[in-house]
Amino acid sequence: MYNNRSCWSVYVCRITEILESIFILSLYSNAGFNVETVEYKNISFTVWDVGGQDKIRPLWRHYFQNTQGLIFVVDSNDRDRVVEARDELHRMLNEDELRDAVLLVFANKQDLPNAMNAAEITDKLGLHSLRQRHWYIQSTCATSGEGLYEGLDWLSNNIANK
Repeated sequence: MYNNRSCWSVYVCRITEILESIFILSLYSNAGFNVETVEYKNISFTVWDVGGQDKIRPLWRHYFQNTQGLIFVVDSNDRDRVVEARDELHRMLNEDELRDAVLLVFANKQDLPNAMNAAEITDKLGLHSLRQRHWYIQSTCATSGEGLYEGLDWLSNNIANK
Protein backbone atom coordinates (compact mmCIF):
# COMPACT_ATOMS: atom_id res chain seq x y z
CA MET A 1 0.00 0.00 0.00
CA TYR A 2 2.03 2.89 1.28
CA ASN A 3 5.24 1.81 -0.39
CA ASN A 4 3.73 1.58 -3.85
CA ARG A 5 5.14 4.74 -5.42
CA SER A 6 4.14 3.74 -8.93
CA CYS A 7 0.50 3.42 -7.88
CA TRP A 8 0.52 6.94 -6.42
CA SER A 9 2.16 8.28 -9.57
CA VAL A 10 -0.71 6.86 -11.60
CA TYR A 11 -3.16 8.79 -9.38
CA VAL A 12 -1.29 12.04 -9.79
CA CYS A 13 -0.97 11.58 -13.54
CA ARG A 14 -4.62 10.68 -14.01
CA ILE A 15 -5.85 13.49 -11.77
CA THR A 16 -3.64 16.09 -13.40
CA GLU A 17 -4.89 14.96 -16.79
CA ILE A 18 -8.48 15.68 -15.80
CA LEU A 19 -8.35 18.08 -12.91
CA GLU A 20 -6.88 22.71 -10.66
CA SER A 21 -7.32 24.70 -4.58
CA ILE A 22 -7.24 21.08 -3.60
CA PHE A 23 -4.85 19.30 -1.33
CA ILE A 24 -4.04 15.63 -1.78
CA LEU A 25 -2.57 13.67 1.07
CA SER A 26 -1.44 10.12 0.94
CA LEU A 27 0.43 7.82 3.22
CA TYR A 28 2.27 6.52 0.19
CA SER A 29 6.01 6.77 0.56
CA ASN A 30 7.72 9.48 -1.42
CA ALA A 31 10.31 11.95 -0.30
CA GLY A 32 9.37 15.05 -2.25
CA PHE A 33 6.62 17.58 -2.57
CA ASN A 34 5.17 18.14 -6.01
CA VAL A 35 2.55 20.62 -7.15
CA GLU A 36 0.42 20.76 -10.28
CA THR A 37 -2.25 23.25 -11.28
CA VAL A 38 -5.03 21.83 -13.41
CA GLU A 39 -8.64 22.59 -14.30
CA TYR A 40 -11.62 20.26 -14.02
CA LYS A 41 -15.21 21.31 -14.68
CA ASN A 42 -14.41 25.04 -14.54
CA ILE A 43 -12.71 24.75 -11.16
CA SER A 44 -9.02 25.49 -10.82
CA PHE A 45 -7.25 22.97 -8.57
CA THR A 46 -3.81 23.23 -7.07
CA VAL A 47 -2.84 19.62 -6.43
CA TRP A 48 -0.16 19.07 -3.79
CA ASP A 49 1.46 15.64 -3.76
CA VAL A 50 3.14 15.49 -0.36
CA GLY A 51 5.25 12.65 0.99
CA GLY A 52 3.80 10.14 3.41
CA GLN A 53 6.88 9.04 5.28
CA ASP A 54 6.66 9.43 9.06
CA LYS A 55 9.35 12.11 9.14
CA ILE A 56 7.54 14.19 6.50
CA ARG A 57 4.02 14.07 7.99
CA PRO A 58 4.63 16.92 10.49
CA LEU A 59 5.27 19.18 7.49
CA TRP A 60 1.81 18.53 6.02
CA ARG A 61 0.23 21.25 8.17
CA HIS A 62 2.24 23.91 6.32
CA TYR A 63 0.19 23.13 3.19
CA PHE A 64 -3.27 23.35 4.79
CA GLN A 65 -3.89 27.09 4.43
CA ASN A 66 -6.78 27.91 2.05
CA THR A 67 -7.53 24.23 1.49
CA GLN A 68 -11.12 23.74 0.33
CA GLY A 69 -10.96 20.02 -0.35
CA LEU A 70 -8.86 17.09 0.74
CA ILE A 71 -8.36 13.83 -1.13
CA PHE A 72 -7.17 11.03 1.14
CA VAL A 73 -6.04 7.85 -0.63
CA VAL A 74 -6.32 4.55 1.24
CA ASP A 75 -4.99 1.18 0.12
CA SER A 76 -8.07 -1.02 0.45
CA ASN A 77 -5.90 -4.12 0.47
CA ASP A 78 -3.69 -3.14 3.44
CA ARG A 79 -5.61 -4.13 6.55
CA ASP A 80 -2.49 -3.83 8.70
CA ARG A 81 -2.19 -0.06 8.24
CA VAL A 82 -5.79 1.11 8.08
CA VAL A 83 -5.67 2.10 11.77
CA GLU A 84 -2.60 4.23 11.04
CA ALA A 85 -4.46 5.79 8.11
CA ARG A 86 -7.45 6.54 10.38
CA ASP A 87 -5.25 8.16 13.02
CA GLU A 88 -3.46 10.36 10.47
CA LEU A 89 -6.72 11.37 8.80
CA HIS A 90 -8.34 12.41 12.08
CA ARG A 91 -5.18 14.21 13.20
CA MET A 92 -5.24 16.26 10.00
CA LEU A 93 -8.94 16.97 10.15
CA ASN A 94 -8.49 18.39 13.65
CA GLU A 95 -6.23 21.11 12.25
CA ASP A 96 -8.00 24.47 12.33
CA GLU A 97 -6.99 25.28 8.74
CA LEU A 98 -8.95 22.25 7.47
CA ARG A 99 -12.15 22.91 9.45
CA ASP A 100 -14.14 23.86 6.33
CA ALA A 101 -12.52 21.48 3.85
CA VAL A 102 -14.65 18.78 2.26
CA LEU A 103 -13.17 15.28 2.32
CA LEU A 104 -12.97 12.79 -0.52
CA VAL A 105 -11.60 9.36 0.37
CA PHE A 106 -10.36 7.25 -2.51
CA ALA A 107 -10.57 3.58 -1.50
CA ASN A 108 -7.90 2.38 -3.90
CA LYS A 109 -6.99 -1.09 -5.21
CA GLN A 110 -10.57 -2.30 -5.44
CA ASP A 111 -9.41 -4.61 -8.22
CA LEU A 112 -7.63 -6.87 -5.69
CA PRO A 113 -9.58 -9.89 -4.41
CA ASN A 114 -9.07 -9.21 -0.68
CA ALA A 115 -9.66 -5.46 -0.80
CA MET A 116 -11.94 -3.96 1.84
CA ASN A 117 -15.06 -2.47 0.30
CA ALA A 118 -16.07 1.17 0.77
CA ALA A 119 -18.43 0.35 3.66
CA GLU A 120 -15.70 -1.47 5.58
CA ILE A 121 -13.21 1.34 5.01
CA THR A 122 -15.83 3.89 6.07
CA ASP A 123 -16.17 1.99 9.34
CA LYS A 124 -12.44 1.48 9.90
CA LEU A 125 -11.63 5.14 9.19
CA GLY A 126 -14.43 6.31 11.48
CA LEU A 127 -15.97 8.48 8.78
CA HIS A 128 -19.45 8.42 10.33
CA SER A 129 -18.01 10.23 13.36
CA LEU A 130 -17.26 13.22 11.11
CA ARG A 131 -20.73 14.69 11.64
CA GLN A 132 -19.75 18.31 11.01
CA ARG A 133 -17.74 17.53 7.88
CA HIS A 134 -18.99 16.94 4.36
CA TRP A 135 -17.31 13.72 3.15
CA TYR A 136 -17.59 11.05 0.48
CA ILE A 137 -15.85 7.75 -0.12
CA GLN A 138 -15.26 6.45 -3.65
CA SER A 139 -14.02 2.99 -4.58
CA THR A 140 -11.19 3.33 -7.08
CA CYS A 141 -8.54 1.51 -9.03
CA ALA A 142 -5.68 3.83 -9.94
CA THR A 143 -4.30 1.56 -12.62
CA SER A 144 -7.56 1.48 -14.61
CA GLY A 145 -8.88 4.88 -13.55
CA GLU A 146 -12.14 3.33 -12.34
CA GLY A 147 -13.92 5.60 -9.87
CA LEU A 148 -11.66 8.61 -10.33
CA TYR A 149 -14.12 10.68 -12.37
CA GLU A 150 -16.98 9.93 -9.97
CA GLY A 151 -14.91 11.08 -7.00
CA LEU A 152 -13.67 14.19 -8.75
CA ASP A 153 -17.21 15.04 -9.87
CA TRP A 154 -18.37 14.87 -6.24
CA LEU A 155 -15.43 17.00 -5.13
CA SER A 156 -15.94 19.59 -7.87
CA ASN A 157 -19.65 19.89 -7.12
CA ASN A 158 -19.09 20.26 -3.38
CA ILE A 159 -16.31 22.81 -3.69
CA ALA A 160 -18.30 24.82 -6.24
CA ASN A 161 -21.35 24.86 -3.94
CA LYS A 162 -19.46 26.25 -0.94
